Amino acid sequence: MFDLLGATIPRMRAAMVTGAVSSRDLVAGYLARIAAYDRQGPALNAISAVSASALDEAEARDAERRAGGGAGMLHGIPVIVKDNYETREMPTSVGSAALRGWVAPGDGEIVRRLRAAGAVIIAKANMHEFAYGITTVGSLFGAARNPYGLTRNPGGSSGGTGAAIAASFAAVGLGSDTCGSIRIPAAHNSLAGIRPTQGLTSRAGIVPLSSTQDIGGPMGRSVTDVAIVLDAIAGFDPADAQTAASDGNVPRSYLDGLRLDGLRGARIGVLGALFGDDPLDRTVGAIVRGAGEAMRRLGAEVEEIVIPGLADLLTDRMNGGLVLVHDFKFDIDAYFASRPTAPVRSLAGVLESGLFHPDVEANLRNSAAILSRDTAEYWAHVAKRARLREAILGVMAAHRLDAIAYPPIRRQAVLIGEAQVGSTCRLSANSGLPAVVVPAGFTGDGMPVGIEMLGRAWSEARLLGLAYAFEQATRHRRAPRCVPWLG
Repeated sequence: MFDLLGATIPRMRAAMVTGAVSSRDLVAGYLARIAAYDRQGPALNAISAVSASALDEAEARDAERRAGGGAGMLHGIPVIVKDNYETREMPTSVGSAALRGWVAPGDGEIVRRLRAAGAVIIAKANMHEFAYGITTVGSLFGAARNPYGLTRNPGGSSGGTGAAIAASFAAVGLGSDTCGSIRIPAAHNSLAGIRPTQGLTSRAGIVPLSSTQDIGGPMGRSVTDVAIVLDAIAGFDPADAQTAASDGNVPRSYLDGLRLDGLRGARIGVLGALFGDDPLDRTVGAIVRGAGEAMRRLGAEVEEIVIPGLADLLTDRMNGGLVLVHDFKFDIDAYFASRPTAPVRSLAGVLESGLFHPDVEANLRNSAAILSRDTAEYWAHVAKRARLREAILGVMAAHRLDAIAYPPIRRQAVLIGEAQVGSTCRLSANSGLPAVVVPAGFTGDGMPVGIEMLGRAWSEARLLGLAYAFEQATRHRRAPRCVPWLG
């Protein structure tokens, strides 16, 4: 029987080409795992909707292959997308009871590109309501569980995607990252994940949290799978002006940079300021520093670095989230105005309905209280982001660095219902620079830890190459025990 738990996309594709397995077999196998483990068994609660047409679409991909088509890497591959991606056949609810059952008019651009590449979208994943948090809880589906510790959160806001891919509910998944929402779930679920350079992938058809920070990207059980998905979704979209900057900055394939010796001669700067000095930060910090030492043994030059003025560049009176808090009200209102079939018309309407989880109420009300985005304070903090980027790039140039390394989050996943602290999301999110996360090990009680590496704009190929070399040499990822093979 085909190994759904450990197979990479290239292995699945090769098996389909030889006839050892079909796309229908893959889809049926993953749907069986969702049925067995998402609402019963360990009850991960990672899935928000399952596609009723997934098996039919898989059969259509098989027919295309038999007819001589389907040469692409994603052809017939089962994929899960986060519940803030618009899909034509499944509800888009962003985890909120206020949007229960609403089906968007069509696919978002990234979903459209995946389907065009032959992927089969089999399900949508639970998420932190409105993507406004990092633990994955919402009024419509409740809390998702971490498959490595069922009493703990899977990260967020793309925590459902993270838990689902870690539990092998699909080959690969899509998340969105506004401030850590791909990278934190990747770290908490022993996955690879990438937040691309702002503008590399389209935001069209993703329910917004912050137009200045939102971006979509993949999470997978291997760096190879992440690179394959990025190949399919990167590039200019006329519906998203921000993606015009990607023109000329997308390589032939992100797979080309994946080499076993990818760390040899690389220069990695370890950013000590993001490790934290609280005793509770030490466990994760020690694992990430150990990952840095492993990179040194693999041929990289690793040194401690300091970014002058970093604390001020990342700080504002809203704990670094001032721009995001302002953006949400106006971006979500504009989104609802452009979707006349949506059951709510504004953020105020969501609050009036009372259909939201208590854990997101404070965030929703903080944004609703904003009277204008066109203020001196808002634009001053937008301008500060350019200075942050310049400071990062200046240090990288001075030290001739390929990447800056640090923990994506300084603490392991906490118990469901507790406040999760320790995020380092703003370095990438506020600068717009890309960052990749790859598994770095496990805590003593079996919870995953990741290491994040940030690079220059459009350096995704280099970052994925570094992550691949580390992943292949260390093999830190292991499957969660609570979701075993279905015999």
